[in-house]
Amino acid sequence: MGSENMIPFKKVGSTLLQGFAIVFKHQKVRRGSAAVFFMLIFTLLLSLDFFSGKVDLKEGDVAPYDIKAPRSVEYIDPIRTAELRQQAAEKVEKVYVTDDQVTLEVQKEIIDLTDKITLIQVDEKISLEEKVAKIKQIIPFTLSEEALNTLAVASPDSLRQVRDEVNELVADRMIKGIEREELDKASDELIAKITKLDFSPSFQQFATKLVQNYLRPNRYYDQARTEARRLQEMEKVEPVRVQIKVNQVVVEAGQIITREDILELQALGLLNTKRSWTFLAGRFLLVAGLMSAVLFYLRQQNREIYHNISQLYLLGIITFIVSAVTKALVSIEITRWPEFGALFGYMAPVAAAGMLIAILLEYRLAVLMVAVISLFVGSMTGNQLNFSVVGFLGGITGVYSVSKLSQRGDLARAGLYTGLAVVLAIIAVGLVEETPWRLLLVSAALLGLINGLLSSILTNGALPYLESTFGITSSVKLLELSNPSHPLLRKLLTEAPGTYHHSIIVGNLAEAASEAVGGDHLLVRVGALYHDIGKLKRPYFFIENQLAADNPHEKIAPTLSTLILTSHVKDGVDMAKEYKLPQRVIDIIEQHHGTSLVKYFYNKALEGQHPDTVKEEEFRYDGPKPQTREAAIVMLADSVEAAVRSMQDPTSGQVEGLVRKLIKQKLMDGQLDECDLTLKDLDTIANSFLKVLSGVFHNRIEYPDIQQEIERRKSYRAGPRK
Repeated sequence: MGSENMIPFKKVGSTLLQGFAIVFKHQKVRRGSAAVFFMLIFTLLLSLDFFSGKVDLKEGDVAPYDIKAPRSVEYIDPIRTAELRQQAAEKVEKVYVTDDQVTLEVQKEIIDLTDKITLIQVDEKISLEEKVAKIKQIIPFTLSEEALNTLAVASPDSLRQVRDEVNELVADRMIKGIEREELDKASDELIAKITKLDFSPSFQQFATKLVQNYLRPNRYYDQARTEARRLQEMEKVEPVRVQIKVNQVVVEAGQIITREDILELQALGLLNTKRSWTFLAGRFLLVAGLMSAVLFYLRQQNREIYHNISQLYLLGIITFIVSAVTKALVSIEITRWPEFGALFGYMAPVAAAGMLIAILLEYRLAVLMVAVISLFVGSMTGNQLNFSVVGFLGGITGVYSVSKLSQRGDLARAGLYTGLAVVLAIIAVGLVEETPWRLLLVSAALLGLINGLLSSILTNGALPYLESTFGITSSVKLLELSNPSHPLLRKLLTEAPGTYHHSIIVGNLAEAASEAVGGDHLLVRVGALYHDIGKLKRPYFFIENQLAADNPHEKIAPTLSTLILTSHVKDGVDMAKEYKLPQRVIDIIEQHHGTSLVKYFYNKALEGQHPDTVKEEEFRYDGPKPQTREAAIVMLADSVEAAVRSMQDPTSGQVEGLVRKLIKQKLMDGQLDECDLTLKDLDTIANSFLKVLSGVFHNRIEYPDIQQEIERRKSYRAGPRK
């Protein structure tokens, strides 16, 4: 039962694995996986302190030893700044607003009440008791019976006088503004003034009640305006900036750590603080943004790399290697001279990444990656812009230095140029930061040259491994292959010297043409040097190696001769693989004849006894046709060199006519259909060939016969002398 139950699980597991394998083969999935992988790696590299070099102190602790500033910094004291701004805000007086509408409302209410009382006073239809009762009913306050009777029998003019006097007093006081807290005080002031008026006791009581009942606040606190003024005053307060000079003692041994000490240690990056999730999220977003920019650039400008997963991994590995070395360098501590150790960020070998990417992938991409890695360097050194600037300038110099490699020693010179550029950059940045001269000169000379040397060592050391691992043929590899001491070239020179010299001329022709049309001239030269190595198998079957008068092809059938000639392509490919030549060179070897027709033996076969049995395809090379402009240029150079070499006493006009005829024949035969050469390119290639050939097959001086010259000199010496 147990084994029977296991069978379905095995099938399910196998199906899942197959599904994952199919999904992972999808290009977008693999590219996305690579992006996520390197995002996480770079985020950890930028965020974690593998070698802390920081102190664990908090306010109130005792400093275990003297702590000096490794560099000059200026920071803002947030607490002191907040205190000064709070003090400025507290000095701002509260803003109050006086509402004149309230004053008018109070006066209107007093007028309305007195008007109602007047109407009762002049009503002759009602008795005195009824008037008193009605007045008592309409007034919102309590009056004595005597005051009520007085109001009932008083004349309207006397009541109007009381009203006007009270309103005038109320208006005078409310114009000044009455706050809620001041209401009782203002009411008492008005009542005191009423007692001084020439009113009867009843009218004084009535006037007092009017004030007490209708007077209210008309001055209010405007919080919005007050806060706005306080904010303005706070913004006027400049932040409190604190300067710390390099080598300054921040904390002395045995000193109690204060709030100011904590701020200084944080500004210097010497305080060991726990990384919050927001910090990690920020670093992740930074890395994600930079990587997205690189991928966007590749998608727009270089889709070949964008769609090549192995090259994307190569790009990530180079960036990781340089970033990891930088992380190790900036983590080194020098206790005796900490201010010098704090400058180790200047040794970041950004140029190594620039040189490797420029050599292995593309120069423009190398410039972009130098900028990205420079930002990484700044992030790893506490967001210090000076290290990013120096790294960027050094990296750009490295990229420029390897843009035209002609020999392996150029890599060493590139390291020297990078070191000098870093020295100048350190001096420039140091002058801006007012670094002490002694420290500036030592750091510039020592760290700058170490940067250049380290960049050169990393480039030279990593290049062969990266080339072989990712199957990339770099210019350095091509330079090595172009060295005449290469075993295959030495063998070609000794066993097939004619082919060797033919290859040299073809290389000169092809390289000049490639430079003219913007091809990879170094690849073309190397491809031309090795394009005929297959002839080593049967060197004497090829005319350039036939020193004697015997031609073995005269003794064999045209079909066999064709088979021997065309087989040198396959033999060359096999030999190139045996000697582990790069695939790009092997492609040129395989394509340098395309599917061309071996005309000589084809025509010879047609002249034979059975021309009707001759098939043209049997006299053609197997191909394929040239797939790149480099392979096509080698094909054209090979044909031109062989044809021009066979000419007897060629003139410049004859050479030009032959060159253009051969190129036209290749074009009409369809040999150039699968490469990206244009008609304009073909014309440029022809002109380049003619320039080279004019130096190789120039007209030579006709020297007189040596015996005739001897006789002429003898007769001259035997003549009469004066």
